[in-house]
Amino acid sequence: MGRRDTRYANGARQGRAGSAGPLAQDTHWAGERNAAIGAAFLLFIALCALDACAGRLGLTRGALWAGLAVLLFVVLLPPRVSTRPGELSTRGLLVERSVRTDALVSVRWSDGVSERMTLRDMDGNRVEIDPAVLVRNPAMWQRVDTDTRTSIQRGTLRYGATALRRLAARIDRETARTVFKVSGVR
Repeated sequence: MGRRDTRYANGARQGRAGSAGPLAQDTHWAGERNAAIGAAFLLFIALCALDACAGRLGLTRGALWAGLAVLLFVVLLPPRVSTRPGELSTRGLLVERSVRTDALVSVRWSDGVSERMTLRDMDGNRVEIDPAVLVRNPAMWQRVDTDTRTSIQRGTLRYGATALRRLAARIDRETARTVFKVSGVR
């Protein structure tokens, strides 16, 4: 990825968004990665054991089962989400995408089997994330919330304020639920 420079109306120039400042990452990603590895490994072992019991396990079938296990791992592995001031990025196995959260144009929410939130910035970059990542990582949500407020103040965010309010309400509910659970109040 190349360097992005942005010139604002006042003539100030800003380098790549997020190039400085603290990095906040999804604290649950490592556990999800390990779960994907475990599921793939268990599938491989189960298929090899079944073939061995049937007396049909060979090099070709073992390679086929290994390929199937790798495919399952690729499907189950979630992208790694991180935020810096002015930037949200996702990194998958092959692709890294980032969006300037302080220059968002739209935020779209899609419900369905799995909820997705799509963020698009002024440069045309697009990132798709699971909103649950922001719900379970308060530091990431605080950074994204601060930056999206900047987008609203600058007037760049044309679509998606409702989706952001919906996510903020969800995070507030989860925070209250956690506080009540920790304090012993029902």
